[in-house]
Amino acid sequence: MGLFFNVVLAVFAATGSFLFGYDSGVMTIVIQSPNFLSFFNTTKTSATIGAINATFSGGAVFGSLMGGFTMDSLGRRKTILIGATINLVGAILQCSAQDLAMVLVGRILAGWAVGLLSMSVPIYQSECAHPKTRGLIVGLAQQMIGVGFIISTWVGYGSSKVPATSSFSWRFPLAFQCLPCLMIICGIMFFPESPRYLVETDRSDEAMRVLRKLHYDGSNDDWIQSEFNEIKLTIDAEKAITAPGWRVMFTVPVWRTRLMHATLIQVFTQMTGINVIGYYSTILYDNLGITGDRNLLVTSIYNVVGPIFNFFFIVFFLDKVGRRKPLIFGTIAISVALICEAAIGSQVTDATGSRKNSLSTAGVFFLFLVSCIFSVSFGPISWVYASEIMPLSIRGRGSAFATGIGNWLVGTIWSQVSPIGLGEITYKFYFIFVAFNLCVTLPTIWFVFKETKQLSLEEIDLLFGERALGTLPDNLDDKQQQIELERVEAAKKHLAGNTVTAVH
Repeated sequence: MGLFFNVVLAVFAATGSFLFGYDSGVMTIVIQSPNFLSFFNTTKTSATIGAINATFSGGAVFGSLMGGFTMDSLGRRKTILIGATINLVGAILQCSAQDLAMVLVGRILAGWAVGLLSMSVPIYQSECAHPKTRGLIVGLAQQMIGVGFIISTWVGYGSSKVPATSSFSWRFPLAFQCLPCLMIICGIMFFPESPRYLVETDRSDEAMRVLRKLHYDGSNDDWIQSEFNEIKLTIDAEKAITAPGWRVMFTVPVWRTRLMHATLIQVFTQMTGINVIGYYSTILYDNLGITGDRNLLVTSIYNVVGPIFNFFFIVFFLDKVGRRKPLIFGTIAISVALICEAAIGSQVTDATGSRKNSLSTAGVFFLFLVSCIFSVSFGPISWVYASEIMPLSIRGRGSAFATGIGNWLVGTIWSQVSPIGLGEITYKFYFIFVAFNLCVTLPTIWFVFKETKQLSLEEIDLLFGERALGTLPDNLDDKQQQIELERVEAAKKHLAGNTVTAVH
């Protein structure tokens, strides 16, 4: 089946990423519903709205961290299944809410599920991908996040056409979440487990069958055997020095470095400000003088633009240009666009308070431009880079930490403070992101991040220094360490005789 089956698997798994995008974007439309605001006695810029979005992001923090346990103990597929099931319960609570508490609990559960999905889907895709197409395969996660945003806004836009007294305008968009949940629950067990997880759990024969199903093109038997040997050699070496618990990620220097890379790319993605624009675009357009039905329409169009750029980037460019160059470009270009947006925001009204329509249009243009730039830089690359640089021994726990803390915890903070900041200081709010991008993100990517394009996950181990580290930290149990070090020496001798096979 080869590449076609690999793409089908990646797209289906990315239904979990679709939920990420839909659940994140749906509240942008819901808070625009007059019936929703009156039903819960709130306004679009209130702390209540911030709390609804923050509970979603907060739930995702814990969901991501939970994934560190389920990925290692149950595997990649079952973690995705658990996420979809939890999301289904959260969606039912939200769409049937009779009070604010039901909405908040439903958003927490939805966030919990999306946290699980956001860290497990890219790992599943990455471990199943061919090195030469891994950017495309994992980039599909970001593509489906964008599709989720598109569907959420157009479902919301259509639902808004009912009378203002009808709760259909917000209950139906929230109920729509159930559909992708049911698709995952019914379909995920028809797809194979990751070959690397199968080898790790001593199911080598099954892993070989999955590798052939994913990558066989009719003439590459030697490559598949070589890839299998490399995976097995690396996992055997890593097993020799694996220690239980989460502390080891921070005490082994090479693992700590790779964990730092994965966490930072998630933090830097949040600090572009893209989710602030995504969550609160209706408020931003209000500040530009675009209100009512026109506001919803512009929001809906905005969510279409990013995925179009993302699609062409992951299909034609990502696996060729690599990771670092697009990130550097994105950091600078997004900062410039936000500066322009702030300048327009400061001049969008004249001395009498009247709106300047030409500047309002320019303001919309630069918000759209941020989305386009993000979609050819941080959008897809954040998931690709974070999933591919983590060693197998800590891939579940490390990805859980990077996604939970770097993405969702930072996102939770911005979800809570952004509606207040946008309401109080309007355009000046953008300068927080500009300053961080230019003073922190840019120099870190330039001097610290490594290029990983078209390398196998096992070759990336070598890029960061050693295949399986060789030693454990001194403060681990002495007896256990001695046994493990002896196993490492044996593994090293074995690896020395397989250099040609291991590095191709």
